[in-house]
Amino acid sequence: MKRHLRLLLLYFAQYTKVRLAYKADFFIAFFSSMAATVLGFGFVLVLFSKIPKLQDWSFYEVLFLYGFSLVPLGFFNVISWNLYEFGDLYIIQGRFDRILLRPVDTLFQILFEKFRLESLQEVLTGTLVVAISARRLGLPWPAADYLWFALMVACGAVIYVSVFLILTSVSFWFEDRVGIVPPVFNMLTFGRYPLTIYNVFIQFLLSWIIPFGFASFYPTTHFLRRGAFTAHVHLIPLVATGFFLLALFVWNRGVRNYSSTGS
Repeated sequence: MKRHLRLLLLYFAQYTKVRLAYKADFFIAFFSSMAATVLGFGFVLVLFSKIPKLQDWSFYEVLFLYGFSLVPLGFFNVISWNLYEFGDLYIIQGRFDRILLRPVDTLFQILFEKFRLESLQEVLTGTLVVAISARRLGLPWPAADYLWFALMVACGAVIYVSVFLILTSVSFWFEDRVGIVPPVFNMLTFGRYPLTIYNVFIQFLLSWIIPFGFASFYPTTHFLRRGAFTAHVHLIPLVATGFFLLALFVWNRGVRNYSSTGS
C-alpha cells in the first residue's frame, strides 16, 4: 500500500508537470470544463423558471442533488481518461503489452497513468453548490454528517469506477475502438435529478443494474432528511463494495484473456 501510494503521488506530480508544460492548452480545457458545468446549472435554473417544483422537489433540493452529484463524478473524471479510451489505445494498438511488462498492478497503471486535471473544478464547484443549497434550505449539519459526506463521495466515486471498469473490461473479449462506455456515460445525467421523476423501469435500472442512483441520488436523501429512502442509504457502502469486487473480478478475468496484437 505504501509503495502504491508513493507511486500514485509520483504519477500525479509527473503528469501535472507534463500537462502544465502547455499552459494555454490546460486553461482552455479548464474553462471549457467549467463552461459545461455552468451550462448544466443553467438548465436547472431555466427549468425552475417554468415550474415551481419538480414533483415534490424544490429548486434548492434539486440544486443540492445536482451539486453533490458533481463531487464523486469529478473525482471519477480525473482518473477515467484511460477507461474511456482503453479499447482503442491499449487493446487495438497493443499498448497493454507495455503495462504487463511493468512490476506494478495493471489496473493501478491504467487508472493513474493519466489525469483529467480540469475535472477537479467539478469537485470544487459541486461542494460550493452543496454548501450554498444546504444553507438556503436551513439543513442541520452535525459533525457526523461531514464524515458521512466524505464516505458518500468516496462510495459514489467507487461506484462510477466500478461500473465503467466492468464496461471497459469487455474490450478484452470484443475489440472495438469506441466500446460500450460512451452510451452508458451519457446516462450519468439521469443521476443528477431525483429518481422519483422517472418511471419504474428507469428507477430500477439506475438502482440495481447500473447503480448511478446510489452514487448521487440516494446519498443526498440523507442530508435532505427524506426518510423514505433510509434503507437505500444504508445499502450504499455495500453496493459500492459489491460492484467494486465484481469489477475487479471481471478485470482480472479480462487480463488473463488478453492476447497481444503481435505487431
